[in-house]
Amino acid sequence: MPFADINGQRIHYEDTGGSGPVLLFSHGLLMDGSMFAPQVQALAGRWRCISWDERGHGRTASGQCTPFTYYDSADDAVALLRHLGVERAVFVGMSQGGYLSLRAALRHPDAVRALVLIDTQAMTEDPAKMAGHEALVQQWLQHGLSDAMAQTIEHIILGQGWPGAPAWHAKWKRMQPGDLMACFTTLGARDDISQDVARIAAPALVIHGAQDAAITLDRAQAMADALPRAEMVVVPGAGHAANLTHPEPVNVAMAGFLDRLT
Repeated sequence: MPFADINGQRIHYEDTGGSGPVLLFSHGLLMDGSMFAPQVQALAGRWRCISWDERGHGRTASGQCTPFTYYDSADDAVALLRHLGVERAVFVGMSQGGYLSLRAALRHPDAVRALVLIDTQAMTEDPAKMAGHEALVQQWLQHGLSDAMAQTIEHIILGQGWPGAPAWHAKWKRMQPGDLMACFTTLGARDDISQDVARIAAPALVIHGAQDAAITLDRAQAMADALPRAEMVVVPGAGHAANLTHPEPVNVAMAGFLDRLT
């Protein structure tokens, strides 16, 4: 099982290997690198696909995650690439993974060949939504994750009735309080970079689920409008994790964008 000791973290990653151009997949909050399995399966023949578990998540989680920012996560991503001998990659980020990918493009522009931004935004959280998130997390910390709360999270991230949801319920129930608190604190404390993204020169593909309950479509459109070289694709019927629940249109959009890079 591959791990890299980076920036005081023991980071779990998966790497398809090969000599082709590189895609680095960064997952959303409460998820892990496995959420990109449909994209890795579709693209690994031509691209070297690297997915990883971010701080407090998946097999990187220690149960005692220390405070961090998405700039720290951006540094982790670039350091992981360096560890694997990679100088530049296309950063593919979903939600939280998009937050760190945008910050990597601002902080390490030479490492970011292009961006694929899935169900993410450059703004801070909608205050009304953040209040609901905080209430849910407090209940989770105090009483554990009930089935009803897991279904609420499912609705926010995966939409209703997606057949793969039970496996994610099980993962959420295994999440440790220290990791949960640190990750949600980072989510709520992040800075607004909606003006800063105008400095990003890398081409970008913005993909957004039309039914995303976590980040409204107008926020993604504002980000796409602010990025100098962005194009946008809306996935009908998809919610927040469009790449996982509706992989076919996402894979088609990504393949076309990546082909235009080569």
